[in-house]
Amino acid sequence: MTALTKDRNTPRRSGDNRQFPVAAGAKLFAGAMGAVNAAGLAVRMTTATTIKGAGRIKRPVDNTAGAAGDLVVDIEVGIFRYENSAGADLITKAAIGAVCYGVDDQTVALTSGTNTRSVAGTIFDVDDQGVWVEFA
Repeated sequence: MTALTKDRNTPRRSGDNRQFPVAAGAKLFAGAMGAVNAAGLAVRMTTATTIKGAGRIKRPVDNTAGAAGDLVVDIEVGIFRYENSAGADLITKAAIGAVCYGVDDQTVALTSGTNTRSVAGTIFDVDDQGVWVEFA
């Protein structure tokens, strides 16, 4: 490509929503933490090391009877509150700015659980109701 010699209509996206094809057999609940597997398909966050946190699932999608990619899901990026783990995996304000790890589709933990969990997102804040997780 060469440098512009006239105005260009450059498309814009807000960056707060992405669409992913849904994995075969997956049922995704609205408000749950969504993740993407190695094939680029949307799945629920779970204790696994082969997925990446993607954001909050906007609307429910039931692909339990479908093949991979039959349906798509909207996953929102931003900052959302999820449940905090307990015990040694309890997240406190001292961890703000660190990554957190997915336990299930509504719970995050401070540690990888001895390399059994994937990164969900970044800890933005912690309050009495849970952990505010930033998905970028």
